[in-house]
Amino acid sequence: MANTPQAKKRARQNERRFAVNKARRSRIRTFLRTVEEAIASGDQAAAAAALKAAQPELMRGVSKGVLHKNTVARKISRLSSRVKALKA
Repeated sequence: MANTPQAKKRARQNERRFAVNKARRSRIRTFLRTVEEAIASGDQAAAAAALKAAQPELMRGVSKGVLHKNTVARKISRLSSRVKALKA
């Protein structure tokens, strides 16, 4: 348990940041799930629209430090290639 005032404050801040980051991660996962569902349904237009909506949310996760830049780049790349493959 934290004893010093500084350690107590850090513990409070960590709890707050954890809650914010957890909510942000959950929101990102929801956007990704909508893209996955659109791809599974086979609707190319809906999948493209869902991906377009998800991209800024993913990049916001990078800028806020929730996700790593390369992780998001990989996810966007793989999703966009799957959406593009729906045309064929």
